[in-house]
Amino acid sequence: MTIEHGVPVRLTARVRRITAPNPGVMTGPGTNTYLVGEHECAVIDPGPVIDSHVDAILSAAAGKLRWILGTHTHPDHSPAAARLAKETGAEILGRPAPAAGTQDQTFSPTRVLADGERLAGPGFVLRAIATPGHASNHLCYLLEDEKLLFTGDHVMQGSTVVISPPDGDMVRYLASLERLLTEDLDQLAPGHGELIPAPHDMVRALIKHRLMREAKVAAALSAIGSGTLDDLVPRAYDDTRPALYPAAKRSLHAHLIKLAHDGRAREQAGVWHSL
Repeated sequence: MTIEHGVPVRLTARVRRITAPNPGVMTGPGTNTYLVGEHECAVIDPGPVIDSHVDAILSAAAGKLRWILGTHTHPDHSPAAARLAKETGAEILGRPAPAAGTQDQTFSPTRVLADGERLAGPGFVLRAIATPGHASNHLCYLLEDEKLLFTGDHVMQGSTVVISPPDGDMVRYLASLERLLTEDLDQLAPGHGELIPAPHDMVRALIKHRLMREAKVAAALSAIGSGTLDDLVPRAYDDTRPALYPAAKRSLHAHLIKLAHDGRAREQAGVWHSL
């Protein structure tokens, strides 16, 4: 299905989606902004500061925007929060960006959400679920009555997410995926792409895929004994287009760090060794 940018799409009685006009290799059809509620409205992932996108959110919210929630602070998800808050007086909720790195330092929550904390609006309840891995400050939000989970970049439709150290962590990412299997879910609303049915099947498939990739990374390292990321990426990602190797190299690094955590590899001066 083709996603039209800037047009509110009704997903459920409580939820609408507006997709930002920032399509690309890493963002798919664009970043999804979700509006939850009718009489008072919460926005999840306001997206990038693109005038047409911000205007579409303000128009759809129609003066009812009270809360702005961020799943994490990568630059395609949170920068529009400050402008929306200035325009509407809405409260910003979520977790701030790590001090180091290139994440969105303008995302300044007025309330930092704890794992399990709830936001109750008229006719809806959202529960924050800490899901570090893709980003250390990543949160998912569960619309409890509908069992609909807003996943940000924890789960995407049609592709796996990049885990980019040092803020990205494969050990924590896999643990966060496992945690979702304990939740009662009907659908996933990803940060990129369409609604995902059969959430637990999707999560199990992602875990399986990551562990299969880990096995390929370990086998590639074992085959050459030692090597750099550049040595390993064509072997461990031989099913990936070379144009995607820069992104694959970041997830490769995360897999190698996990192998080191598990006592199966070590790194010295940028060279990885099989153990």
